[in-house]
Amino acid sequence: MLQEQTVAPDFTLDSDQGERISLSDFRGKKVVVYFYPKDNTPGCTKEACSFRDENAALSMKGAVVVGISPDSVASHAKFRSKFDLPFYLLSDSDHAVSIAYGAWGEKVVCGKTTQGMTRSTFVIDENGTIIKVFPKVKVEGHVGEVLEVL
Repeated sequence: MLQEQTVAPDFTLDSDQGERISLSDFRGKKVVVYFYPKDNTPGCTKEACSFRDENAALSMKGAVVVGISPDSVASHAKFRSKFDLPFYLLSDSDHAVSIAYGAWGEKVVCGKTTQGMTRSTFVIDENGTIIKVFPKVKVEGHVGEVLEVL
């Protein structure tokens, strides 16, 4: 997993809105990049809705939110619409960005070892430096932790 005080790798991914979005598009703003396993699952929905519910507070702190998962653009579009999410959802279908950030790899789920997304969040400053890494995020209270860092 990437470390704090290192430069966040730039990426360009397809969004739920049919655009190609790059991390560098947000230079000059703080960016909260959160990696999550799957659209429309209980934990991922709760996390997305928490970011939605605190979007005004995040914006007041000069931050934008970007969610990344391996789901398709079509899945993201439905998820975003269903829960009225005010931020981009990006499709990392080949896991390249997730791997680069250390958010994809071996994990144990229900006693089985599998490859998958580790729920994690990176807070990136206006110059593209990672200022906080939240590995293995617990959804409850997480957005509050992010707001404290900002």
